[in-house]
Amino acid sequence: MFATHHSTRLRHTTVDADDGVPLAVTETGPVTAELTFVFVHGHCHDTDAWSRLRRALLLTLGRPVRMVFFDHRGHGRSGGAPAETYTLDQIGRDLGAVLDAATSGPVVLVGHSMGGMAILSYARQYPSDIGTRVAGVALISTAADDLAHSGLGRYLHSPAVELFRRAVSRAPRITQRVARWGGRVGLPVAGALHRRRTAALRPGAWLLTLLTLLGSDTSVVTMAGFLRCFAVLDEADALAVLAHLPSLVLCGSRDEWTPFELSAGVASRLPHSELVRVEGAGHSVTVEHPAAVAAALRRLAERVTQAW
Repeated sequence: MFATHHSTRLRHTTVDADDGVPLAVTETGPVTAELTFVFVHGHCHDTDAWSRLRRALLLTLGRPVRMVFFDHRGHGRSGGAPAETYTLDQIGRDLGAVLDAATSGPVVLVGHSMGGMAILSYARQYPSDIGTRVAGVALISTAADDLAHSGLGRYLHSPAVELFRRAVSRAPRITQRVARWGGRVGLPVAGALHRRRTAALRPGAWLLTLLTLLGSDTSVVTMAGFLRCFAVLDEADALAVLAHLPSLVLCGSRDEWTPFELSAGVASRLPHSELVRVEGAGHSVTVEHPAAVAAALRRLAERVTQAW
């Protein structure tokens, strides 16, 4: 099923996943463009997370390009789903459903954080599409493996995370209210402390990101489901599938969730990749430094066009 309605500047569509979950898709740019970028957002975000980068790209690319965005299941305007389907395998298949319904011609996949993991999952499950449909990939602030040893992984096996999972499974509605209240009350306080000059009182960037996630509209069931996947992340096989493609691997120097070392490890296994370190940027590099990310994507688009 593929239903469509139009807005002034963006076109909004709905694509059904292979299990019937409706996925909200937004697109812009000419359908006849030679190249299509497909953007895959991170955990507890939605299509709006790409707004600044979308505007920067329109200024930077210098040629007509089509951009397609979609919300993961359980995120944004997409439908909720059974908890057991909140897996990287499933969102890799969801990406495949969006590509089947909403794209034609060469595609560059752009994934941030969990979105990058979804791209790797898709590549592993649909290797015949790589190099035929997919002409290039950009993996931003993400990892293929080793996540349990640095960054976010340091917290995935903590008692607090296990307590959160149990609370979600036993009392999801109460946990939702508590998490949202904690995020929305705690974030202004933590933000104010973060701006203080006294380093000892500043919370880490990871805490600010965590409070933002807790205060978001994403269901705690969705949050908890994907956390299980991060703890056992291993998409190393997908890198071999992508090795012959032009690629971009980009990360901020201050990313505490998926540190730059993880991106460097990914790039070392992609021979045709450009590794970009954005100085001073945290995990939300696409929001903090959209112009730098747009410039890197333009270089990737030029390499893809030459190779294709």
